[in-house]
Amino acid sequence: MSGVLYKKEREVLEYIAQFQRQYGYSPILAEIAKATGHKSNSTVHTLIKSLVEKGYVQKVDGNTRTLKIVDEKVKLNLMGSLAAIELPLMGFIAAGRPLEPHTDPNATFFVSSSLLSGQKTAFVLQVKGESLIEDGILEGDFVVIEKVQEAVNGDIVVAIVDDNLATLKKFYKEGGRVVLKPANSSMEPIYPNNLTIQGKVVGLVRKFN
Repeated sequence: MSGVLYKKEREVLEYIAQFQRQYGYSPILAEIAKATGHKSNSTVHTLIKSLVEKGYVQKVDGNTRTLKIVDEKVKLNLMGSLAAIELPLMGFIAAGRPLEPHTDPNATFFVSSSLLSGQKTAFVLQVKGESLIEDGILEGDFVVIEKVQEAVNGDIVVAIVDDNLATLKKFYKEGGRVVLKPANSSMEPIYPNNLTIQGKVVGLVRKFN
């Protein structure tokens, strides 16, 4: 392998590996585009071409749905045959503030592959604040987020609400209106006028010093 893996290339590679682990075959371009947030299949095709040129992925002749991840160590790590999978550590989330990017744009975090569905790309955020302490999510914890745009009642979501502020809350629909509830009896729920869901929490990692 040669060449640095850029963020968008890493996301595509991670999704291919997660999908293969789940289903045993490779996703099509449209599936990769949807999961990684690209509107154009041609963009994904370009990213895969770059992964091939850099030696991370190999196309298997005669089967358009087969993309072989070349390096065995990368393959084992990405597909979860090892105990952990490496995800991008995107930054910090604190209730009522914009998402704060990590100081190192290439920072990564290893989590158990069993936390992931393999159907969506994933990333990690570190929690600031105590809005979910009654659900056992404490300041300094790392939450594993799968990228989704929709949620069901009870999901803990990363949401961007009015004025581009980020929050980590429990999602509910009540009477046709969305309400984001804290798990902290001293805090009030949020009734957003505008809401964009960035993902939902699928796991939590706590580091002990």
